[in-house]
Amino acid sequence: EVQLQASGGGLVQAGGSLRLSCAASGFTFDTYVIAWFRQAPGKQKEAVSQIDISNGKTYYRPSVKGRFTVSADNAKNTVYLQMNSLKPEDTAVYYCAVRSPNSGNYAYWGQGTLVTVSS
Repeated sequence: EVQLQASGGGLVQAGGSLRLSCAASGFTFDTYVIAWFRQAPGKQKEAVSQIDISNGKTYYRPSVKGRFTVSADNAKNTVYLQMNSLKPEDTAVYYCAVRSPNSGNYAYWGQGTLVTVSS
């Protein structure tokens, strides 16, 4: 059974940092793509970052590039999202999700972790 467990959210002041974790199980970790999405109140879910575990290629949405870093620890089957210089507009529920490199569909999602950035 595929499971994704997101954690690490919390309340932080603007300019601060948080590190989110996504612990994965139930699939061959190093052959998939894991992404972070977020959904702010009243807004649509948006892709934040992704990492192709098989080759290390990463993607960042422009608004977080230079502030967020996605990484993977294959030994722990865990993907991290290091978030620095946080802004109030980063406030959202953050989700991790997994897809096959050959598919555009994220079939499995974690439960979400809330990040709140105060001004």
